[in-house]
Amino acid sequence: MTRNCGVESPSPRPRIHQTHPHDTPHFHSTLSERKLRRFNTLIFVFRLAAFSSALSAAVFMLATKSASPHWNDFGAFRFVVAANAIVALYSLFEMIASAWEISRGSTIFPEFCQVWFDFSHDQVFAYMLLSADAAGTEMARQLRRVATCTANNAFCIQSDIAVGLGFAAFLFLMISSLLSGFRVACFVIKGSRYHL
Repeated sequence: MTRNCGVESPSPRPRIHQTHPHDTPHFHSTLSERKLRRFNTLIFVFRLAAFSSALSAAVFMLATKSASPHWNDFGAFRFVVAANAIVALYSLFEMIASAWEISRGSTIFPEFCQVWFDFSHDQVFAYMLLSADAAGTEMARQLRRVATCTANNAFCIQSDIAVGLGFAAFLFLMISSLLSGFRVACFVIKGSRYHL
């Protein structure tokens, strides 16, 4: 608005009201939007793979039907079940968050909280899963050494499969952790979770 002899006249180019420099929406080209969608889809796929592997590992261990030995008799196998169940629940939440981000283009939590939440939890749960599976591997080795496990013992076969699936879940969670670490680095450097 300008003042001419006490009368206000509208400006030919009205100013955009901006209270904070970060209030302006980020412009993304069509190519950038495709890259963001592809990146989010990649994260979703690794979250789905981690969820499937961890859930399968917990189910395989829980489904052992032999009366003796039983997974509940060994602390290492209880750790394997608990760690895989926790990672399955966490991965389910992260899958929902990824689907939300793909469909809506925004994060569930504020962006700052989301990038640090994803990265820190990926790290903690990946290390927890690795240590659980390492303990499960050692317990399975000890059972074979004392001849508790024979070649066709269902408990031993299922516990081996569960530990193997737990390592697969760790691998997928580790890749997810690398992707979330990339997002943290982009956020620290550019103020956005994407480098584009």
